[in-house]
This record gives sequence, structure tokens and C-alpha cells, in this order.
Amino acid sequence: MPDTTLDDRGRLTLPKGLRERYGDHYHIVDLHDGIKLIPVADDPLEALREEFADGEERTAELRAEAREAASDEAGR
Repeated sequence: MPDTTLDDRGRLTLPKGLRERYGDHYHIVDLHDGIKLIPVADDPLEALREEFADGEERTAELRAEAREAASDEAGR
């Protein structure tokens, strides 16, 4: 990881590769031993939709597995 330094106005410059990978907007988290930059999507709702796009399919799979397990256990 490259090092970076704040300029005289307190600005931090991220390397181009990181900006291209994570974008230009960040949430800053103050930790007990440092800080963490968390990328914030340009459209947070769209990012959530993409993240959970397969949620309905996965929910159906989990329900089917639970039914099968309950059926197996009841048949003992």
C-alpha cells in the first residue's frame, strides 16, 4: 500500500488506482487506533439493490432447506 501525506490544507490524495476501484466518496470512521475510509456509492440505493439482487432466490432456497430438514427430523 502506498503512503500518502496530508497537504498544508489538510487534504489527503488517494492514488489513482484506489480512486478508480472505490470511487470518490468516503465515510470516515474514527477508530481507537486510527481511521477507516469506507467507500460510499454514488447511488446508495442502487448499490443495495445490486448487493441483495439474489436475496429472494436465496430466501427461497433457505426455506426449502428448512422444510426438508424439518421433514427429515419429523420422520425419525
